[in-house]
Amino acid sequence: MSTMVFANFPVTDLEKATEFYTKLGFKKNPTYSDEHASGMVWDDNFWVMLLTRDYYQSFIGKKQVINPHEASGVLVAFSLPTKEAVQKFAETAKENGGDFYSAVDNIPEDVMLGYEVVDLDGNILEPTWMAEV
Repeated sequence: MSTMVFANFPVTDLEKATEFYTKLGFKKNPTYSDEHASGMVWDDNFWVMLLTRDYYQSFIGKKQVINPHEASGVLVAFSLPTKEAVQKFAETAKENGGDFYSAVDNIPEDVMLGYEVVDLDGNILEPTWMAEV
C-alpha cells in the first residue's frame, strides 16, 4: 500500500482558495469537502486539505493559527515530471493571485528546478523536478 500525504492549510476564504487550487490542477473531492473544508486531490497519493481558520484551529489545540503571510510553519514539496510542468504550475499560481520565487539558485537547472509557490493565504507549495540519478 502506498502512503498518502495530506497537507492541511488554513485559509481565510474557502471558496476563493478552492478556485485557486482548482486552477493549479487539483480536483475537489466532494466526499471530503463541506463548508469547513475542501479536499483537493493532486493524485492518488497527494492531497491538500483547505480548512477554514476556525476548523484548522480545532486540529491544533491551544496553539495559535499563524498568518502564513507573516510566519512559516511548513514547506510542502512534491515532484513534477518535467521542468516545464514546474514552470507552468508556478506561472499559473501567479496568474491567479498567488506568487512564486526561487529560494535555491546554486543548483543547475539541468539537475533540479523548483519554486516556492505562494497561495492566496501565504501557504507555500514547492513543485520540484529532479534529474534522474
